[in-house]
Amino acid sequence: MADKRDDKVATEKPPSLDEKTSSLDVEEGSKYIDGSEGVTQHEFETLRHVSDKFPLTAWLVVIVEFAERWTYYGTANIFNNYIREGLPRGSTNGAVVFEQDRDGGIAGALGRGQTVSFAIRTFNTFFVYITPFLGAIIADTMWGRYKTIMVFSLVCLLGHIVLVIGATPPVIANNDAALAVLILSILIIAIGAGSIKSNVSPMIAEQYTGKLRKKTLKSGETVLISPHVTIQSTYLWFYAAINLGASGAISASFLARDHGFWVAWLVPTIIFLLVPGVLLLGKKKYVVTPPRGSILLETIRVIRLAMTPAWSLNPVQTIRNIRAPGFWENAKPSHYPPGQVPKSITWDDEFVGEVARTCNACGVFLFFPFFWLCYSQIDGNLSTTAAGMTLNGTPNDLIQNLNPIGIIIMVPIFDRIIYPFLRRRGIDFTPIKRIYVGFLVAGLAMVYAAVLQSFLNKRSPCDNNQPSACKRPADDGNGMVPDPADINVWVVVGPYLMVGMAEIFASITSLEYAFTKAPARMKSVVMAFAQFQTAVSAAINFALTAANAEENFVWLYGSFAITAWVIGTIFFFTFRQLDRNEHKLNAIGKGERAGFADERPDTAEKS
Repeated sequence: MADKRDDKVATEKPPSLDEKTSSLDVEEGSKYIDGSEGVTQHEFETLRHVSDKFPLTAWLVVIVEFAERWTYYGTANIFNNYIREGLPRGSTNGAVVFEQDRDGGIAGALGRGQTVSFAIRTFNTFFVYITPFLGAIIADTMWGRYKTIMVFSLVCLLGHIVLVIGATPPVIANNDAALAVLILSILIIAIGAGSIKSNVSPMIAEQYTGKLRKKTLKSGETVLISPHVTIQSTYLWFYAAINLGASGAISASFLARDHGFWVAWLVPTIIFLLVPGVLLLGKKKYVVTPPRGSILLETIRVIRLAMTPAWSLNPVQTIRNIRAPGFWENAKPSHYPPGQVPKSITWDDEFVGEVARTCNACGVFLFFPFFWLCYSQIDGNLSTTAAGMTLNGTPNDLIQNLNPIGIIIMVPIFDRIIYPFLRRRGIDFTPIKRIYVGFLVAGLAMVYAAVLQSFLNKRSPCDNNQPSACKRPADDGNGMVPDPADINVWVVVGPYLMVGMAEIFASITSLEYAFTKAPARMKSVVMAFAQFQTAVSAAINFALTAANAEENFVWLYGSFAITAWVIGTIFFFTFRQLDRNEHKLNAIGKGERAGFADERPDTAEKS
């Protein structure tokens, strides 16, 4: 999207690369930045950086992500009720049949309880964030990102069809068969959605091929059109598309309650047809990066060679050696005298720099499982909390859609007001700082949830710390209906909005970091590694299945709050040095060195 602040431009022709003065003949501050269009180091450090326009193809990829996420969240958001709750009285498809039950009625089908529901939902999260590696490796080594997304979109569509069939009344009538079909559909969808996920994120950023350049605004101010700021803005809007799709799943909660689960899952299945449709529509316009062959083996060799002199019997000393400034020198060809370069070295110094920043990025991501532990609470447990409150006709699993709605509202505010405000005042709100703030805000959300759950337990008519399971006889004497606490369900909005803000700081920044810090040939793999941290979080959560019972929610929420604050603080002090070198790290791989042309975005093939 164009920068609308005041971007009418006076014509200015930057010098071509041939016209640039050699950096050896000018003062340090007048050196031209490699890969830029006539921007000096002094201008880079003093002029305001602004975002460029997004190309049309980037918006087409946004639509693909919007449709895919609508479909994913339109199914996953109602898994909790489908598995946990039994069929409402008189129902064969999970819908609430009697009108008098609508105010507090909850859709359900399998009746397996909170613990089983949590285990299956956690398995779904784990598997869908493991499979990005499959799509990433296939894209980077065989098919490229476009073909990989297209093929696995058909796999994902098949999974959704299986899910719809499994929720029809004849299948639900056989409880065990319905559970088996649900798990099968989860496996198929995870393979498709995960393989798409690791490729859509880098594909949208690849659509932008601009370079660092100057631009004079109508106001007379000269600014820098920054690819880095553009990528940051791109991922903000990309994340907004993800959450617009997620909020589009609001209809699923009402459809499940009023018409049954097979209808609720049929709608997103139809919407998913947009994915292959839009991909075909823009086939001849996308910037398509072809597969470049696997460089994982070479990467491993670089790391092994760098590690050789770093090993010590003392683990603390080994860590110090790894963190030392000259750790990567042993892997660089320039480290050896002429004629004595080991035969195993088939790369140049620039490639070692790319591997170094890839490892730095992957190190940053290793802290994210503890952030996603907080997110996982709004993805299921908080809807159970909501089920014990007074609903007044609001489906309990509807509330979680406030998270994506909040993100959609906040993204333009951050992109158009907050981040530009900070840049105008010379405040460099770099990625490590943003991620740290995300951890702190996520912790605050869990404190809110813990206090709310404690208050809810005290106000519930059932004195067993399980408000969602509290029942009373129906007014007509036919069966049992929910007996909620006298707390309006909308009070639970706080954690959803706060976690949404935390995602803007931490999750969006992780996408940006994965793209900007990875070599061109490994972008999908590094993106998959970033997303893999959600699977690690799910594995930790799975180990805590017994603790994820409603009577433990106060303790659980409070523990995750403390964990987020402690781990976030350790993260900041571990990686703050990367923030100081942020612009240097972004410059690696952007020079005019020989052999770099086949990695530059503007030389990517168009198909």
